[in-house]
Amino acid sequence: MTRTDAVIIGAGLGGLTAGAILAREGRNVLVIERSNSVGGAASSYKAGDLFVEGSLHETSNPHDPRDPKHDPLTRAGVLDAVKWIPSGTLYEARGGPIGAPLTLPDKFVAARQALIERFPDARDGIEHLLGEMEQIASAVGVLSRGPGMFRSPAQAFGALRNMLPAIRDWSLSLAQKLDRVFGNNEAVKAALAANLSYYHDDPATTWWVFFAAAQGSYLLSGGRYVQGGSQRLSSALARAIKAAGSDVILRRTVSAIAIDAQGRVASLTHTARDGSNPQTVETARIVGNAAPETLASLLPAKSGAKLLAAYADRTPSISLFALTLGLSKPPREFGITGYSTQLLPDWMTRLGDYAQATALMADEPGCRMPPLAIVDYAAIESGIPVPPYVLSVVGPDRLSNWSGYDQDDYRAKRARWQDAIVAYLDEHYPGLAQSVTASTFNTAFSVKQYLGAPQGSVYGFAPTPPRSLFSTVKRTPATVIPGLYLASAYAAFGGYTGAIQSGAACADMILRER
Repeated sequence: MTRTDAVIIGAGLGGLTAGAILAREGRNVLVIERSNSVGGAASSYKAGDLFVEGSLHETSNPHDPRDPKHDPLTRAGVLDAVKWIPSGTLYEARGGPIGAPLTLPDKFVAARQALIERFPDARDGIEHLLGEMEQIASAVGVLSRGPGMFRSPAQAFGALRNMLPAIRDWSLSLAQKLDRVFGNNEAVKAALAANLSYYHDDPATTWWVFFAAAQGSYLLSGGRYVQGGSQRLSSALARAIKAAGSDVILRRTVSAIAIDAQGRVASLTHTARDGSNPQTVETARIVGNAAPETLASLLPAKSGAKLLAAYADRTPSISLFALTLGLSKPPREFGITGYSTQLLPDWMTRLGDYAQATALMADEPGCRMPPLAIVDYAAIESGIPVPPYVLSVVGPDRLSNWSGYDQDDYRAKRARWQDAIVAYLDEHYPGLAQSVTASTFNTAFSVKQYLGAPQGSVYGFAPTPPRSLFSTVKRTPATVIPGLYLASAYAAFGGYTGAIQSGAACADMILRER
């Protein structure tokens, strides 16, 4: 039996960030990953000649000190280990309530100007809302540093002052906030939140303050893509762990977590993927880069039930489907004009209709298509090899859309939806369908299989509003099991930034302990 300071279950962004920070602070860390490579959702791979990006379209700029990823990635030693390529704009939105295309820049000043030019009657509301979003995003970037923010007292108190708009509207949903500001102007609402599936699927159950901070982070610092694919960031974090004297092992599965008589974590057993070669590691701290449900299944029954009960009131996030197309020609030749396009379907007449899209794939393809996020990696210096030219098409999904099918029926239905989506894209971008030379199509079912995420959740828990200003928003690495922590989307709000933040918060919690 070996002993280590901390064992991390899973080599996704949260676990790798926690591991790199702990290892660089002198802790002995072991990261255990069941797959053939690190990264989890933050990975990229080849399917034949087709490059497939596992998750990343764009994230906010971590080189900006106000960005919540800045300090964690700096402390992990990887901020400059990859190249962060500007995306140019936040997105082009078209269709649905918006109608003709609208380009939304990824900076507040330019975004205000573009929105006001398109919606002059909503000028006051646009200035008011974006002003609040800028305050909230700026404040969150400072407050995310934790106690370190007080190294600059003036900046810390400025951040607290900037949070006043958030405190005033603390329990509002995104829909409630937009209704207050814009009334029944659905076009401007949709323009501001056309990329809703980056966070959730329903503005009525999306927390306004979360949206303001997340969307505002793009407008504060600009969108970025990891040149060469998100795998490069994950691999850089793994290298940082090893360079600091700790270890990352692949193709090993955790089979059990042992608890001592005081209810604390005591040890962990892991095996080869076929269950052979069991090995036990003694440790007082285990970090789960996983869902609480997954960790509960590894614990003794009583401890597992206790862990599940602590999260019983939390709603799982949405899932996503991701269709990756390889084209023989650059997408711009078919009329795709920017890096990121949010294509809203004609049946959407209001932003709230977005909530209906998640269940569409439960049925056969018909007259209604879901809203789509389309990314053309050839539009920027992405570092992705061509040809084929990679086009990523993503939309909201749920696991129940694919339940009850045997393998053949599942694949047949997935193929029908792929054909329907490609035909739909061809209507908007004529000639695109004939250019498709390769493809992969991952659904909510694929997410569950690959990531082991219950319900195929891609963002951990849904970003629902708290009931009141005094309600506890349970986003913490600590769990009810002493010595067991979370470093994943389930300990923060999901996505790249949330996972990295959770890893840093987890590492800090462990480092503060005796």
